[in-house]
Amino acid sequence: MASPKSRVAFFETDDRKSGVTASIEGLGVNPAQNKDVLIKPNFNTADLTPGSTHNDTLAALVEEVWKMGAKSVSLGERAFPPTIQVMEEKGVLPLMKKLDVKVIDFDDLDDSGWVKVKPKDSHWQNGFRVARPILDAECLISTCCLKTHRYGGIFTMSLKLHVGVVPTTRHGYEYMRELHGSPHMRKMIAEINAPFKPDLVVMDGIDTFVDGGPMSGKRVKGNVFLASADRVALDAVGVAVLKTLGSNKQIMKPKIFEQEQIARAVELNLGAASPAEIEVVPVDDQSRAYRDRVVTVLNQG
Repeated sequence: MASPKSRVAFFETDDRKSGVTASIEGLGVNPAQNKDVLIKPNFNTADLTPGSTHNDTLAALVEEVWKMGAKSVSLGERAFPPTIQVMEEKGVLPLMKKLDVKVIDFDDLDDSGWVKVKPKDSHWQNGFRVARPILDAECLISTCCLKTHRYGGIFTMSLKLHVGVVPTTRHGYEYMRELHGSPHMRKMIAEINAPFKPDLVVMDGIDTFVDGGPMSGKRVKGNVFLASADRVALDAVGVAVLKTLGSNKQIMKPKIFEQEQIARAVELNLGAASPAEIEVVPVDDQSRAYRDRVVTVLNQG
């Protein structure tokens, strides 16, 4: 029997609160019920969305997770500059306190809070460390933006989001310097994702960067929310959205599953291996025409 396809919920909207709710409901899953939930946002910097997760998206996601019956909700992140500085600039701390969310600043983790991972055939010189709260999460929910990446990543969506589970520096070793200085950066991004699996990823594509990024770039209205439990399928559909909107040659020219982040993730069995293994589900009739255009691009590669 054929394996079930990876589902990606597709919702056309310019409203973040309804985008979060409808995309999750459209996916038809509830991994949070009776679980301790850890949310991983995109707080690499405090720049305006899509430079970082919009506070409205984060608040809506937290509220939705509570409605889904979570036992507890935490927020975990490692940013640059210092995580606490980014959160303060974004006004996240009082927002999370109001929503009864525990904030875990990965910068504050001691040595026992980081787990050394040395995958076989990795492009990392000597493996890498992953924040223990990510590995120990009873339910991990990530939320990413939809954008290009001018510094070698090509695009930054759900796979690239998880670079934030690796420390900038630990034991005097510069992990981010190794990553950003390597010709294998995009493969290394995929490899970071191998030791763990989010139960749900929600992508805010209302505002996108079709060139530049990740902090600033050419801004275009994408007006879409996507949700999936499959990081590879989600990123593939996200790249198809960028192609549909019109992006730079690094997005437009290669076939989607030939992008190194995605190709390496497929080699690691992290998700869908081709467009044929992805089902893009329109959440409502209004979303169907937009979904159809994106699926045409996805299937063309």
